[in-house]
Amino acid sequence: MNTRRLFASLLVFLAAPAVQAQSIDLPGLDDAPKAKVTAKLLAEVSSAAPGVAFRVAVKLEHAQGAHTYGKVLPPEIIGKPTKLIWTLPEGWKMDELPWPAVHPFKGVDGSQSEGYDSIVFLPAKITPPANAAIGTKAELQVKVDGLVCDDKSCMPFKVDAKVSIAIAAQAVTDTAQSSAFGSSTATEKKTTDTNAAVTTSGAAAPPTFLFVMFSAFLGGLILNIMPCVFPVLGIKIVSIVQQAGEDRKQVVMHGLIYTLGILLSFWALGGLVVALGKGWGFQLQSAGFNYALAAFFLIFGLNMAGIFEIGASAVGVGSNLQMKHGLSGSFFSGLLATLVSTPCSAPFLGTALGFAVKLPAPQAMLLFTLIGLGLASPFLLLSIFPSLVSVLPRPGAWMESFKQGMSFLLFGTVFFMLWVLTGMIEGLPLLILMLGLVLVAFGCWVYGRWSLPHKPARTRLIAVVLALAAIVGGLYLGWPHVEKQPGTAEHGAKFENGLLWEPWSAAKVQELTAAGKPVYIDFTAKWCWTCQVNKRVYTDPRLQELFKKYGIVTLKADYTNEDDAIKQAFTALGRGAVPVNVLYIPGVKEPHVLPEILTVDNVSEALKKLEK
Repeated sequence: MNTRRLFASLLVFLAAPAVQAQSIDLPGLDDAPKAKVTAKLLAEVSSAAPGVAFRVAVKLEHAQGAHTYGKVLPPEIIGKPTKLIWTLPEGWKMDELPWPAVHPFKGVDGSQSEGYDSIVFLPAKITPPANAAIGTKAELQVKVDGLVCDDKSCMPFKVDAKVSIAIAAQAVTDTAQSSAFGSSTATEKKTTDTNAAVTTSGAAAPPTFLFVMFSAFLGGLILNIMPCVFPVLGIKIVSIVQQAGEDRKQVVMHGLIYTLGILLSFWALGGLVVALGKGWGFQLQSAGFNYALAAFFLIFGLNMAGIFEIGASAVGVGSNLQMKHGLSGSFFSGLLATLVSTPCSAPFLGTALGFAVKLPAPQAMLLFTLIGLGLASPFLLLSIFPSLVSVLPRPGAWMESFKQGMSFLLFGTVFFMLWVLTGMIEGLPLLILMLGLVLVAFGCWVYGRWSLPHKPARTRLIAVVLALAAIVGGLYLGWPHVEKQPGTAEHGAKFENGLLWEPWSAAKVQELTAAGKPVYIDFTAKWCWTCQVNKRVYTDPRLQELFKKYGIVTLKADYTNEDDAIKQAFTALGRGAVPVNVLYIPGVKEPHVLPEILTVDNVSEALKKLEK
């Protein structure tokens, strides 16, 4: 081995100080110009979306006659592998991608070597965190550590490169970097989930903010007919009927106060979602909250059924709050309507919520305001336009039957909340919880049976004390002190609705897609009513045959209890709430996200994409 090659070999093992620039001097090379190698970090996007991966590439440009080595060297090649050392903001993730093929060239002593010369792009995949704040900027840095040689000598080098990336609601392709990433980038692939797609010339355009605002209002409006909200709306209909013969100004005031209650609730919940990065409906992941809601509906359902009366008014939620024209009762009903609407991510609302959790706070709060206005609009319209109120039937004896019939809507909601709780607790604690509600109902019956105006004062006092003891005792007995938080992979595969569902995990998805298998994921939760309605499609024999024909692996991501991994997964798909249903097609990088409301036809159409 000649002297020059020995010198080059020794340099491989010597630590050279880092050069804080994008070019270096190479002393020892005869007439060697500066900048034998320069590095520049390029990104295929100018703006990245939270949770949506994009590609970057280190552009290495070599001077005439200079070369560097590849990521891995064969044993017979003397040199130093080139390494990329990344420095990313907290929460950002880097995944390696295959580097370009190396090509042969002459080493310093005339022997055969291999590596890169001229211009080469070394790619990687970067994924920002799902909770990255819209409107901020992040700086990505990389240090290239390697050995640069020509036909005379070699020198170790370390050069830095960086790029600044803005965070936006949708990623935007930087078309100026097409030479580095090709004319058809991964982010330009068409996808039905335009929230996760990158905006680029020729690609499907994402929804405009105006469309999202319209979707938010329409989604809030549709919430009125969802099973979660309709009981509350029914209570207020009874209130409107009773007030139809009263002062119209008071009726209008009821509508405005009801709307205010809804808006304040949506602002409070929206503020928590934005500030804490929580998913929509997060409060329903608390067993205690669901139990309190079940007890609440049970008490007022018994009230409407006539088991007991509160004060002179027997109509409406919070009847005792309506002593002065019932304005506080209307406000209270608005609060309640918001609390029970959150499990219902109605059609059009999923897209709006997906945007809301990624937008700057002012725009996000505007969307929550529009959802609230949509929810309040039917009652508000009845209040503002007296002609609509005047056509309602006059109060009469029929109202008592109507009121009692409406109580069954509340009892149905109680049983729904109990069914939700079965996904959080089980065994003896669940039995005790239900017995606690029985004790609450017993207290209501005692109050209604003996706390009557014609009873002696002593009897009424004893009845009130016993009723309070039973209700408070029942709440204490049944309160779920320890909330069960099972992991998504705790349970094995289960056969439900005609399909075999395996528990979801990010690792499972990666393993199956890497093996080239089609994967169908159902992001669901027990407290999500729309999720339960969607499941009916899986019982269709034709659909089951398609799942079997294409060998699709079905995974269930149960979001009933709080799970950060599941939240990050559906947030990365551009959605802010369940239900989310997605199909991974082998050979297609971007997943196919289905509409919020599933039908046999739209699921079949998605599955048939596997034929292409």
